[in-house]
Amino acid sequence: MMEKTKTESVRRFFILLALAASFVFPAEGGWALSEAYKGNIYNPGKLRPRDSRLKVAVGQKAPDFTLPAVGGGTVTLSSFRGRKNVMLTFIPAAWTPVCSDQWPGYNIVEDLFAKFDTVILGISVDNLPSLYAWTNQMGKLWFPVLSDFWPHGGAAKRYGLLRRDGMAERAIVIIDKGGVIRYLDVHDINERPPLEGIVKELEKLP
Repeated sequence: MMEKTKTESVRRFFILLALAASFVFPAEGGWALSEAYKGNIYNPGKLRPRDSRLKVAVGQKAPDFTLPAVGGGTVTLSSFRGRKNVMLTFIPAAWTPVCSDQWPGYNIVEDLFAKFDTVILGISVDNLPSLYAWTNQMGKLWFPVLSDFWPHGGAAKRYGLLRRDGMAERAIVIIDKGGVIRYLDVHDINERPPLEGIVKELEKLP
């Protein structure tokens, strides 16, 4: 009972912290570190909320992939099997408002992901130079940022998350240590997935 109460208290704390972050990091990109950075954010306007057909489902093994990382080298999903839970966060494009808001928000709750023994892999179809410049301007992210540029959207396509315009959906995929998908959220591309929903799903992991 004590452990349950403690977990609930931690969850409430981080949810409140995340909600507070939404005022610090507004979706319009007003939180940016410089006027120059804000001037380089491209607003694509309102997009079709979802434009793909899923190829995976909760309870299935997550399709494996190996992608180059902005920090150098490559990252293979299956390398975490038996060691860590993994949260894949697919985003549509670098240098856009919601994407530039979403990933820095995860910095605020790094301790929460550590508590649930979970690593984040950020995935975008942008090429490495673009992702390098963008993430440098955003500020340091604690998780690997991976380029799904070539073959274009290969990883996103395996999951059924590649849109007809060549961008990935805005999606969250939580995978347990056995490599099984435990949660899928193909979110409205125009909105940031709520952190509180992610917290609830992390709590369910074995």
